[in-house]
Amino acid sequence: MTKIRTAVVQMMVSPDKKQNLAAVAQHLNQLDAECPDLVVLPEMFICPYQASLFPDYAEAEGGDAWQHLAELAARHQIWLAAGSVPERDAAGRIYNTAYVFDRQGSQRGKHRKMHLFDISITGGQHFRESDTLTPGDAATVIDTEFGRIGLCICYDLRFPELSRRMADLGAQAVLVPAAFNMTTGPAHWEILFRARALDNQAYLVGAAPALDTRAGYHSWGHSIMTDPWGRVISQLDENPGYLVRDLDLDLVTRIRAELPLLAHRRRDIYAVDWKEKPNET
Repeated sequence: MTKIRTAVVQMMVSPDKKQNLAAVAQHLNQLDAECPDLVVLPEMFICPYQASLFPDYAEAEGGDAWQHLAELAARHQIWLAAGSVPERDAAGRIYNTAYVFDRQGSQRGKHRKMHLFDISITGGQHFRESDTLTPGDAATVIDTEFGRIGLCICYDLRFPELSRRMADLGAQAVLVPAAFNMTTGPAHWEILFRARALDNQAYLVGAAPALDTRAGYHSWGHSIMTDPWGRVISQLDENPGYLVRDLDLDLVTRIRAELPLLAHRRRDIYAVDWKEKPNET
């Protein structure tokens, strides 16, 4: 039986990067009693979710924040899906990037958000990530001691082709650091997680920042876990807190065998022409 004791941290986010990293350390200390195998942090947990600010907080892979997160994973001997942070590459491009560290603090994967959140909803949210961010260009699956786990970020979840690609690459669970807002969250958050779980017969785990009404961007919160039958197995409200549940990967195997949706696809009628990238193996 393969079970992953999984914890999600829904935290307040400060404009102070060091304060946010200290908060992560405190949350992990509090979670030690739960003995998690895997901890998932929210999208942009290190800085305000404001596109114009991302360059100010961006660091290269291997920078101070990266080092701090790697050390935390090793100290607590957990797999740490470290939400997402602004990453600056050697050419100066900025990405919304999720890193994953293993129990020894070694980076085992990263995902750069592929679909940038450029929206303008009448009477609701206006946001343009593309003003400062560059999109990633690959689906991400990571080999872990438990099996293969997919990783995407927030707006990526709205595109069913990406989740299906991760399932085709062997993902039995998909981690989604995200920050839906007060317009899109009530309308679409839960249904998207349930639908992607059902479509791909996989666990979906969403980690969001807590709602801070003083901030310029209001996160919906409601961090969530859904199972491969499309059921919500745990969900928070908008306040800071934790989710801790066991993800039973044997259930994924059983459901995929009993209701073989993935095997029943008509590839002779429809298909997606994937252009594979180095981390899509």
